[in-house]
Amino acid sequence: MKLLLDECLPRKLKFDFEKRGHSCQTVRDAGFGSKENGELLDAADGLYDVLITIDKNIRHQQNLTGRRISILVLRAKSNDIDDLRPQIAPALLALEKIEPGQIVEVRESL
Repeated sequence: MKLLLDECLPRKLKFDFEKRGHSCQTVRDAGFGSKENGELLDAADGLYDVLITIDKNIRHQQNLTGRRISILVLRAKSNDIDDLRPQIAPALLALEKIEPGQIVEVRESL
C-alpha cells in the first residue's frame, strides 16, 4: 500500500510502516510540503492510497466523497514518535480494512 505521512508526523515514523511492507513517503518527500489539507488531498489522490495524520479535525474539514485516497488518523497524546509507535500495530490492522474515501481513527490504548 502507498502511504503518505502528513507533515505533523515525525519523519522517522515512515520506517515503521516500510518495515512492514508498505511504501511510505512524507509529504515533504513527495513534494507536497506546505499544502493545506484540501490541496494536499487533491495532489495525493490517485498517487497514494492513504494519508496518515494526527489531525483529528480533518474528518470535519474534508469531504472524501469520490476520492480514491483514504485517511488514517493516529490518536495519541502527542506527535512524539514514542507516543505514536504504540499505534503502529492497530494502524496496520486498520490499513488491511480501509476503503477508498474512508476516514479511520486509531485511538491510543489506555
